Amino acid sequence: MNKFFSGWIVVCLLAMVGCSRKVVLFEGDGKMDEFAPLEAKYDYLSAKAKIVIEEESGKTTRGTLSLRAKKDSVLWFTMSPGMGMEAIRGLFTQDKIQIRDRMGKDDVNMTYLEFERLYGLKLSLELFQNVIWANIPYSVTYEDRLVRIGRKFELTQVRDNVRYFTKVETSHGKVSEFSSNSLDDRGTVLASFPKFQDINSQPFPVEVLFKIAFQLPEGSQNTRIHVNWTSIDPNSGNLSFPFRF
Repeated sequence: MNKFFSGWIVVCLLAMVGCSRKVVLFEGDGKMDEFAPLEAKYDYLSAKAKIVIEEESGKTTRGTLSLRAKKDSVLWFTMSPGMGMEAIRGLFTQDKIQIRDRMGKDDVNMTYLEFERLYGLKLSLELFQNVIWANIPYSVTYEDRLVRIGRKFELTQVRDNVRYFTKVETSHGKVSEFSSNSLDDRGTVLASFPKFQDINSQPFPVEVLFKIAFQLPEGSQNTRIHVNWTSIDPNSGNLSFPFRF
């Protein structure tokens, strides 16, 4: 699988959401004394994004992304590098990842375990949803480490040989920084959420910067991805998720 297509796959997996409009920033009450992070609430959601991918070779690729989702069930997307052409269509469910590459013909149809073995990144639908919307990666248990430092809570979790470190702002209850590192050092994901917009009285990210390191058969790959979230509707009606190879 070539590096160009692999870069697009990572964007699809971790940066789904974008059109021009005035952004209304979310203003929290700043009173989260106890740890009570906010989670994005929706049944069906549709969104769009503008994305920029920077590979370690110096190559920069720009594109747009359209997303549909049914919470805890399906993430569906189409992606275009421009000119209205659909380059990639994907479907993520509880069981597997399916990606149809219309340009390079490098299709993907594998379970999350198969994906992890190939790329060194442990993924799941739950993790996709949470990272996309700046939620904490997993619910807190007694085994996790949680401390408050100034205006942030810092949460460290270990799940299935992956360490997750998350900073949650007391001002709005959302994640501002996220990182995951596989304990065998095969895959790393870093994310920064500097601002949040008010969508129906819920905080959703305005933009996100991802830094991703993952494995390819020919060696490691490092990628930076900037996502500009410009259209999010968490009250979409009953959506369809068309996909076939």
